[in-house]
Amino acid sequence: MANPIYTATATVTGGRAAGHGRTHDGALEVNLRLPKEMGGDGGEAGTNPEQLFAIGYAACFEGALGVIARREKAELGEVSIDSSVTLTPNGSGGFQLSVELDVTLPALSDPEQAKAIVAGAHEVCPYSNATRDNIEVKLTANGQSV
Repeated sequence: MANPIYTATATVTGGRAAGHGRTHDGALEVNLRLPKEMGGDGGEAGTNPEQLFAIGYAACFEGALGVIARREKAELGEVSIDSSVTLTPNGSGGFQLSVELDVTLPALSDPEQAKAIVAGAHEVCPYSNATRDNIEVKLTANGQSV
C-alpha cells in the first residue's frame, strides 16, 4: 500500500471468551467476554468482537457520510447510526457476519437525497470497501431501504 494515512495497532491475549485487548497507544483497553447467547455471562464484564465491529463500522460510516455531504454541499444535521452485526453459522463449520446500518439524517427531508448520500458513503467508507462482496450489508436512510 502506498502512502498510508494511519495504522492502528493492538494486542489481544486470551481470545474472545476471557481475553483482553489494548491498543498500543493505550487509548482503548477492553476485556473480551462471550455474550450470553454464546454461553458466556454477558457483556457486564467485557465486550466482544461483534460489538467492537458494530461501533467501528458505524463510526467509520459517519465519517464517510461527512465526505459525501461536503461533496454534495448538503447539511446532514446530527447524524445517528444504529449498527447491528450478526454472527451466524456458515454451514461449513465456520461463521459469517452480516451488518445492518440504520442511518438517520435529520436535516434531510428528501428521501432520495438521503438514500443517495448513504449509498455514496457506502462507496467510500473503508469498512464498506473491506466487506464488499464478502458479507451482507443492509443500509437504510431515514427509514428507507438503500
